[in-house]
Amino acid sequence: MTEQTLHRLQGFLGICGRAGQTTMGQDACVEAVRSETAALVLMDEGSSPTTRKRFSDSCASHHVPLYCVPEGLISQALGKDGRMTVTVKRGRMAQKLFELLREEIPLSGIDSSQNGPDPHSQNSSADNAGVQAVQ
Repeated sequence: MTEQTLHRLQGFLGICGRAGQTTMGQDACVEAVRSETAALVLMDEGSSPTTRKRFSDSCASHHVPLYCVPEGLISQALGKDGRMTVTVKRGRMAQKLFELLREEIPLSGIDSSQNGPDPHSQNSSADNAGVQAVQ
């Protein structure tokens, strides 16, 4: 990830936090992934192996992309010390973060053959699994 992309990501993540579009903390983030309200998960590189496995498994099973960011970026962007994981709710802000992260490969959550989940859709997990509505 380039320095410019990191700077833009940090700034926009702070805006998402001030707009109330984020969920912070391990348990709350896992619950957001399971309830399909999270469009993406950002995890600090300094996270423990247990945390990495927990989020990797949860994101993979619910088709939510998981991105690893440099240590301290989440805490600094949101202005809260010790934050290691954050989810961004589905919507336009999540779409903007996807655009910022389009060059990055998620750790888990979506197949590389897909363009990624639609952060506007409430049923993107089903869409990513190949389920389509019949009209």
